[in-house]
This record gives sequence, structure tokens and C-alpha cells, in this order.
Amino acid sequence: METFNISGIQQLGIGTVDFRKSWNWYIEMFGADTKILEDDTVAERMLPYTGGVPQQRHACIAMNLQGGGGFEIWQYSKRKPQPCAFQPAVGDLGVFAAKLKCRDVEAFYKELSAKWKDCTPPETLPDGTPCFYVNDLYGNCFQVVEMKDIFIEQKKLTGGMAGAVIGVSDMEAAIRFYGQVLGYSIIKSDSTGKFSEHNPIPEADKQCRRVILGAPKRTGAYAALLGDSTIELVQALEHKPRKIYEGRYWGDPGFIQVCFDVTGMKALGEFCAKMGHPFTVDSCPDGERFDMGDASGHFTYIEDPDGTLIEFVETHKIPVVKKLGWFINMDKRKKDKPLPKFLFRMMGLVSKETIK
Repeated sequence: METFNISGIQQLGIGTVDFRKSWNWYIEMFGADTKILEDDTVAERMLPYTGGVPQQRHACIAMNLQGGGGFEIWQYSKRKPQPCAFQPAVGDLGVFAAKLKCRDVEAFYKELSAKWKDCTPPETLPDGTPCFYVNDLYGNCFQVVEMKDIFIEQKKLTGGMAGAVIGVSDMEAAIRFYGQVLGYSIIKSDSTGKFSEHNPIPEADKQCRRVILGAPKRTGAYAALLGDSTIELVQALEHKPRKIYEGRYWGDPGFIQVCFDVTGMKALGEFCAKMGHPFTVDSCPDGERFDMGDASGHFTYIEDPDGTLIEFVETHKIPVVKKLGWFINMDKRKKDKPLPKFLFRMMGLVSKETIK
């Protein structure tokens, strides 16, 4: 019987009004300087979330090789992106902050705040993790969290994505979904109070319930690179939350989805359907492959109880050195065997030459 495995957060999607400016900002500020892939084609298989019409977009996945998930930076090529009409508040439904991995919060706060003023002073999460908040150049909120593990040492203070902060309307339903479907079965903290003493995000000074979830150690080819992650669920208690993507399309500015690296997509689909969260999008319903630039694989989507988009990607091929025709072909290796670090080092060396 086929089984499935979820090896970690592969990336968070970030919609933007200027692809290049956003990417350069994430390189300069967060060290996301390794390009895994780049693509500028038509998204034909996301029709439930793009008004029933295929949409052309320019997207890339960029990573920080010190470890953590990637940044899927995303901009419509022909349609004008529609920003959220309001500033997302604490507890609004959807991803209202991304978690960014950092080896030393105090040191990185000093480094970052010296060149970017939209940062809040360090504080501590309810589970005891040091953190601070920073808004990017388009107002997307990042929660910088201290995590000491390093995948490839590059003398940076930052890593990649380490999770997401997600507004929910029913905490118990959300805990069941993220615990039973996505494997975040460890409750690291469950508290009620103000969201933050320093963060100027709307409603941060109001009462909310926060539950931080962790997962047992993940396994798989990319698990060591992606590292540990947490999901922080927030339920507003003093205001009625709004849905961040209400009336907007997938890919519009903001945090689009949380994407997980998986193997065994068919078995995963059967499991999700059994749990009451069937695939809403399936890029390869008949077992074919989906190409994205020089990479290929199989992607699907489900929704959490409030409609927040969760993506699954089973990777078949990604480029290492495109000019030499050197690719990682996952179909020709054991899917649970960790990939060697030298392959990612090669990606890092090559991609730095191609980022403009």
C-alpha cells in the first residue's frame, strides 16, 4: 500500500506588486539568495482561485541555504495585482505573518534595524522563543524567531521560513486540522492575552487566544534543509476577524499559501479526503507531470477550516547546474534518503551568478 510523508514547509507564497523589488529585498535583508527555480508562464490549473481564467505570472522560489523553507515570490504578469483593501489585523483569517528563522534574535535585530526602520524591539513568544517583527517593503509582516540549527554554514544570522502565523475562527477545529492532517501534533503553548507589546499591527493590543504547534522530527530527502517549523494559530476574542483574501485571487499581494514538501501524493489525497479536506486543485489528476520552468513535479491544494490555502508539492526534478544539464531526478533515487549538502552548495554557487 502506498504511504505518504510530509517532510516540512517547502515555501510560503508571497504575492507582490513588483517581483524584482521584492526578491532583491529578501536577498538583501533575509539572505534568500539561492534560486531554486524561476518561471514566467500561464497558471492554467488554479482556476478555482483565479476567477476561472488562466493567469500569467512571474514566480521564483528562493532559499537561504542556512536552512528553512523558501520564498515563493509571485506577481501577475498581465493582470493588475489587487492588494488587500485593509491592513490585516491580528486574528484575521489567513496567514497574517510568516515566521523567519534566525540564529540570534538580538544580534539580527541590531543588524536589520540599522538599515531598515520598520522593525519592533525583541520580545518573547508564549512558548519562550525570542522574536521580533519586521514589515517588508510592501507591509508583509515577518515574525523573526530564534532557532539555532544550521544546514549549510554561510555566516548569516538568518535562515529561511520557519512556519506561519494563521488567523482562525474556531481554535479547536484548527488544532485538529493542523495536528491530524499536517502533523503539528505537539502543543508548545496555549495562552490568552495581548498578541504583542510592540507590534503596531492592528488589534495587537487586544485579547486573543494563541496556540503554537510543533511537529515530531520530519524525515525525507529535503527534511534536513527545510528544518523544524511551527504553526501559530491565533483566534481574535475582541473583534470580528475578516478574511484576508476575501474577493481577491490566489497570487494577489500578501501571504498566498503555506506549501509542504511531500511524497506519496495519491495516498495523501486519499487521506485528506477521508479527513474531510479533499484536494481542491490537482495539477496531475491522471498521473502526468507538471512543469514549472526547469523543474517538474505534482502539486495539489487543500483548505484549512477557514479557507486558508495549503499546498502540497511532490518534486520530480529540479536543476542543480542547468548549463551542464545537471538535475536532481527524484524518480531515480530513494525518496526518503537525505540529499547530500554538496548539491545545495552547487545550487548556491550557480544561482548567485544568475540573480539580477
